Amino acid sequence: MIQRLSDQLEKESRDLRVLAAVIEHHPIGIVRLSKETGIPDHKVRYSLRMLENDELIEATQQGAIPGDDIGGRVEELNAGIGSLVERLESLKTELPEAEDATAD
Repeated sequence: MIQRLSDQLEKESRDLRVLAAVIEHHPIGIVRLSKETGIPDHKVRYSLRMLENDELIEATQQGAIPGDDIGGRVEELNAGIGSLVERLESLKTELPEAEDATAD
């Protein structure tokens, strides 16, 4: 269970790094994104597809550019991440302490 969550978090982290690079360096292509982020080309391509599906970026002939109202969208993302952090913190209380779980 924790490994699945960790894997998903890694993927989302990669998408956010790609988004940040697009915002900073637009228009930007896959090869340059890979160099800027240190992420392999095939993973950059996947992240770009996901970001485009979420309408956070747009594909152009010159490379990826930020989507409409990217400032507002980034604010929403940051608020959502903050909410997720709070939810994760609350999950710590869902299970009993280790010594309680092993008691008969």
